[in-house]
Amino acid sequence: MKILLINPPRSPENNILKFAPSEAKRFIHKKLIGPPLGLLTIASAVKDQEVTVFDCKGEYDLHPETPSLKILIKSLLEKYHPDLVGVTVITSEFDFAIDIFQTVKEFNPDIFTVAGGLHATLCPMDFAGHPVDVVIPGQGSHIFREVVRKSEEHGDFATIPGIYLNGPDGLIKTKGTPAVWDSAGENFLMPDRSHLKRWIDTYKVGGNPDPSTYIFTSLGCPYKCTFCSIWTQFKGRYYQRTIESLILELKSIDEYPVVRFSDANTVVDEQFILDLFTRIEEERIHKTFVMDIRADVAVRRPDIIHKLAKGGLKVVICGFESFRDEELKRYHKESPASDNQEAVRIFEQNGIMVRGNYVIPTNYDLDDFKALAEYSDRNRVVYAGYTVLTPMPGTIYYNQVKDQIVDTCYRKYNFFNAVTKTKLPYNEFHARVGSLWLIKKGTDVI
Repeated sequence: MKILLINPPRSPENNILKFAPSEAKRFIHKKLIGPPLGLLTIASAVKDQEVTVFDCKGEYDLHPETPSLKILIKSLLEKYHPDLVGVTVITSEFDFAIDIFQTVKEFNPDIFTVAGGLHATLCPMDFAGHPVDVVIPGQGSHIFREVVRKSEEHGDFATIPGIYLNGPDGLIKTKGTPAVWDSAGENFLMPDRSHLKRWIDTYKVGGNPDPSTYIFTSLGCPYKCTFCSIWTQFKGRYYQRTIESLILELKSIDEYPVVRFSDANTVVDEQFILDLFTRIEEERIHKTFVMDIRADVAVRRPDIIHKLAKGGLKVVICGFESFRDEELKRYHKESPASDNQEAVRIFEQNGIMVRGNYVIPTNYDLDDFKALAEYSDRNRVVYAGYTVLTPMPGTIYYNQVKDQIVDTCYRKYNFFNAVTKTKLPYNEFHARVGSLWLIKKGTDVI
């Protein structure tokens, strides 16, 4: 069977960038860098088939002159003549995914279409009424493999438990519970990065000349921040990779000198991370590592930070979120704001550059922005990011404020656009957020 797996383009909607002062624009995120790890795992699950992975993000990044999405997808269909097209979907790229499916069905209505990814997991019914044959929620590599098998055999998809089928009566969930599948443990599949050679030059962070890749050491998250969809995607469960599988993967990616751990929080099982970096040292694996670490972990275990730094950790992404304890409590963050300053001191003492991220509520007024700017100025980090507190579908925060949402355009659900009413005039709110991006130590962009 010929299978085409597509990573859609990223949403261009970015009102922080649009209204920011000119001197701040170069620092504001215009793209998220990293290969589509989920699709690479799906490709591994069906490696006995004729599989093509196409990264639209990488294509448009490297070749801005690439034609419109419709023309691009049609050219791929003409080139590969797939029997099945699968698309991974996050909320801000939902519209593009639907455009892809529409183009596929216009080209050949017999091509089977499958949606997966975060949005398919948290909001599967959004695909109702669209040209999608099957929606697969959750960690679906084994389910996708079963869908492919049924498609080859012209079998009954209704016998596959836990998927959504599009038919005359709309989108219907099949009966039963999918088999237990531990994507981080015994069912781990090595992502097939050979599909990405065409775009490897775009997977670079900041001014680093070397490409980076994602590796996950865990799936899910034990914390339950109200605005985060990671723990809801995994229903609060947390899965840890084995050290041996990680060592094997690290040894297999010589072409990627920079490794970005894609976990929600890399340091959860503290003994695990210590053991992992002991093995990294023993195996003489030399990489530049980037990871997410909570401020309270750094404050409680500076010895771990020291060991990670010796093992190659160079950049830490730290979710400061707010400078006010009452806001952090509302977000269900268990770390007080005071931990942020101490964590930065510990990271920098170990030669680790910090990216501190803040989320800005839409009810901020001028005094709030002034107070945050003063706090950020007193606690500068090398890299800083300031985004909009966004009610992502499927999160606690979404359910808390869904009656206050004034903009339902999914393309704006990427943390760079206010979708609830702003206290300041709309343009001014985004301009104020944009101005904050100037408050940092470094002059580089990541």
